[in-house]
Amino acid sequence: MCSIMSCAGKSILVEEFKAALKATECRGPDATETIELPAGYIGFNRLAIMGLTPEGMQPFELNGNYVVCNGELYCFRGKKAELSKKYSFKSGSDCEIILPLYNEKGISIFAELDAEFAMIIYDAKTNSFIAARDPIGIRPLFYAYNVAGEIMFASEAKNLIPFSKDIKPFPPGHYYKDGEFVCYMDIAVSDSYVDDDLDQIFTTIHTKLRAGIEKRLDADAPLGFLLSGGLDSSIVCAVAAEILKKPIRTFAVGMTEDAIDLKYAKEVASYIGSDHTEIYINKELVLSNIEEVIRILETYDITTIRASMGMYLICKAIHDKTDVRVLLTGEISDEIFGYKYTDFAPSPTAFQEEAQKRLRELYMYDVLRADRCISANSIEARVPFGDIDFVRYVMSIDPAKKINTYNKGKYLLRKAFDNTKYLPDTILYREKAAFSDAVGHSMVDYIKAYAETKYSDYDFEELSQKYNYHAKPFTKESLLYRELFEKYYPGQATLVRDFWMPNKNWENCDVNDPSARVLKNYGASGK
Repeated sequence: MCSIMSCAGKSILVEEFKAALKATECRGPDATETIELPAGYIGFNRLAIMGLTPEGMQPFELNGNYVVCNGELYCFRGKKAELSKKYSFKSGSDCEIILPLYNEKGISIFAELDAEFAMIIYDAKTNSFIAARDPIGIRPLFYAYNVAGEIMFASEAKNLIPFSKDIKPFPPGHYYKDGEFVCYMDIAVSDSYVDDDLDQIFTTIHTKLRAGIEKRLDADAPLGFLLSGGLDSSIVCAVAAEILKKPIRTFAVGMTEDAIDLKYAKEVASYIGSDHTEIYINKELVLSNIEEVIRILETYDITTIRASMGMYLICKAIHDKTDVRVLLTGEISDEIFGYKYTDFAPSPTAFQEEAQKRLRELYMYDVLRADRCISANSIEARVPFGDIDFVRYVMSIDPAKKINTYNKGKYLLRKAFDNTKYLPDTILYREKAAFSDAVGHSMVDYIKAYAETKYSDYDFEELSQKYNYHAKPFTKESLLYRELFEKYYPGQATLVRDFWMPNKNWENCDVNDPSARVLKNYGASGK
C-alpha cells in the first residue's frame, strides 16, 4: 500500500499539503515526497513492495509528466520488456511503466491495465491532472474541491478533511480528465452470457482463479495469508501453497472464548502444511479499539465495522510481530457467487441484479474494510477474487446456473476445486459463517451490550434525530458507530451510500441486523 495526493492549484500552502499527506503516512511509512508543479502539488507516501531500492520511489517522471500510483500492475514484466526497446527504466517498480504506457497510448491505458490501482498523472502538455481508479475500487481514492474551487485527489478522506466539507469517493472504473469523470469500464455488466456447460464452467473458474492467485504472489517483500477457515480464504491459501511449493505463512484470529473458525483454519493449515499463527482477541481489546477502527475505516456501516474488529487486530499483530508486508485475502467472492441471503433470490434475474449492485458498491464495504485494516498497519492487501479476468467471467455465467438450486451456496466455486486435493471436503463443502461471527459470536454481543450501556432508550431516540438526513441509526450499536464517525468526519456521512443490509424486498430478508446469523437459513453455518 502507498498513499497518493494532489491539488490542482496553489491556494493552499505546500506545508498544509504536506501535513495533510502525512495523515496517511501509515500507508507508506518508508519514504515521502511532495513535488510542486506549475498546476499545483503532487505527493506520495511509499510502502516498498516491488523494486525495494530508492530508485523505486515515486513520483516517477518522463518528459515533464509525473505519476503517483497506489497499485499493483500484474504481469508488468512482459510490458516492461516490450517498452524497454524504447524506454530505459531505473527501478524494479511495476508502476514505473505507467508513464511510458501513457506516452504511447494516452488514457486508453486505464481500460487495458491488469491491475488494482489508484493513480494521478500530471500531464505537462496540458498542465493538468488526470486521475483514475481500478474497476472494482480495490485501491481507495477520494476527491473534493477546496474553498478556492481547486480539485484535490487523495487516497483517503482524512487527507482532504482540512480542505473540504464535501468529500466524495472517486467512482471505480472511471478516470477524471478536463473536469469530467468518464467511465472506462463497468465490470458488473456482461453483454451476454457464456454458453458453457457446468463442467466447462467449473474448469474455467478453476483456471482463471488460479491464474489470479498466481500473479498476486509476485512480490519483493515477504508474503502472508489471512486464513479464516472459510471457503474463500482456504482456496487462496491452498492454491498459493501448491504454486509456491513451500510452506506459506498463514494467520487466523478469534475470540478467546468462542472462536468458530480457528479450528477450521488450523485444519486447513495442517492440510496444506503452512506455517500457521493464531491470534486471540478478547472483550477488552475489541471495545478499546472500536473508536480507532472507525477512524481508520472512515465509515459507520455496521457490517463493515464488525468485520473489521478482528481483521484490524490480526493485521496489527502481524505488523508488530512479523516481517510480512503483503497479505492475500479472500474478499469479493461473496458478491459474485452469493451470500446466505441470496439463497432467497426470487429469480435468476434478481440474483444477477443483486450481484451487480454489490459488485458496484464493494468499494464502500468489504473492499474498504480489507484496504483500511491492512494498510493502517503498513501492509499491502491483494485480493485474488478481484482479478479482472476472473470477475468478468463469473459475471458472464448465466445466473440460472449461479443461483442456489443445488442446496449448497457457492456451488460453482466449490465444484471448481473438487477432486483437486487442494482442500478436504470438510472445508470445501462447509457452510459459510459471517466473518464477524466466525471470530466469535461473543464479539458482536459484547459490542451490542456496550452500546446499551452508552444510551438509554430516550438518548437513542433523541440523538438519532440528528441524522435524519442520511442513513439514520436504527439500533444503539449503529448510533454508537455514527457518533464516533461524526467525531472524525463531521457532515461526511454520504461517503457511504447506506447501511449494508440484505435485500429487504425479498422473502425472509426483511431483517434489522445485517448478520447472516439472523437469517432462517443460517443453519449449520458457523458451527
